[in-house]
Amino acid sequence: MLFSALLQKIVKRGSLTVVSANGRRRDFGDGSGPPVTIRLHDATVPYELALNPYLKLGEAYMDGRLTIEPPATIYELLDLLTGNLGNQFAGPFFEVYGALRRMKRRLDQHNPVGKAEKNVAHHYDLDGGIYDLFLDKDKQYSCAYFREPEMTLEEAQLAKKRHIAAKLRIEPGMRVLDIGCGWGGMALTLAEETGAEVTGVTLSREQLKVAQRRAEERGLAEKVEFRLQDYRTIKENFDRVVSVGMFEHVGVGHYGEYFGGVQHLLAPDGVALIHTIGRLDPPGSTNPWIAKYIFPGGYIPALSEMAGAVERSGLLMTDIEVLRLHYAQTLREWRKRFMERRETAARIYDERFCRMWEFYLAGSETSFRNEGMVVFQMQIAKSLQSLPLSRDYMVDEERRLNAGAEQPQQRLLAGD
Repeated sequence: MLFSALLQKIVKRGSLTVVSANGRRRDFGDGSGPPVTIRLHDATVPYELALNPYLKLGEAYMDGRLTIEPPATIYELLDLLTGNLGNQFAGPFFEVYGALRRMKRRLDQHNPVGKAEKNVAHHYDLDGGIYDLFLDKDKQYSCAYFREPEMTLEEAQLAKKRHIAAKLRIEPGMRVLDIGCGWGGMALTLAEETGAEVTGVTLSREQLKVAQRRAEERGLAEKVEFRLQDYRTIKENFDRVVSVGMFEHVGVGHYGEYFGGVQHLLAPDGVALIHTIGRLDPPGSTNPWIAKYIFPGGYIPALSEMAGAVERSGLLMTDIEVLRLHYAQTLREWRKRFMERRETAARIYDERFCRMWEFYLAGSETSFRNEGMVVFQMQIAKSLQSLPLSRDYMVDEERRLNAGAEQPQQRLLAGD
């Protein structure tokens, strides 16, 4: 059977049992680790999985045609599979499949003005109650920064915003643009803690409504403006540009357009910070299940792809940091919270949606643990004179923000 042959090739370590639709049991692996048993409820499932596992595994789980026997969950299955494979394909046939997907990725990721808004709406214009089930109170839907391992999700998300703010070296009164502002948490924090005037742009109508309401509630409507606008249509200049978790939606064919846009948006001594998921292996393609059900038009870049586009734009890379397992820890907390409130999610949507979201969160976490996914924070500028010579300023500013002892105006008077 093709499916059994595939599993024998993949599962060298661990303990996997497959129960077919007729009740036959097959064991795979060396018997180590916690056992994982999956049950196939349809005789066609193994053939689908053998021919296209990267799409059909998620679909079979969503549809209830493949289930996991307790106490294991879909996370344990995906961890076992990705732990064996790493960032390698399941065999030569799938290497060819991956190459073909790479060849057509510019078509898949074509995100002009208009289409980009539709792709964003697919994921971000869900019923807002879904995100309230698992995000922190500030609705940060990106990698947290666990400066200390014992941090709560709320503490780590605040630490992330301050980590980014410190790298931008924002002075009171500076104009800051937040590209892909989400529900407004980053923009509001920058205005409150640095004294900046912030403009946030999003393509999600649901996010815009929440962000504008939050600015009013926190008395920041005069300091923070939120717009439903594509960054490519903005004609103003800004002292600082920040973009968190948005670059993954740009599409590889638009990297030149993106960094060229940032170049035009920045003032002559301006600085930008791009926070994005990245891959440690060479350029690839988006997982077909993720592309179909979660992030249409999305792509995780290799650093080489980003760097080349920056170089061609005329911008200067001034600092790069790689956050390794921070997103795995973030996703683990999101998955835990979602599962605790799973019944509420099912009432908002249905069981199939819940299984889709479980697969998405579990698959994303295992990608960061086993498949070489990380987060890049790339600082870029127009001038080599824009920032201090030493990175010490980042550390000092981050400590100041975390301590909360000084007001931004005091820092300015001190001649910092």
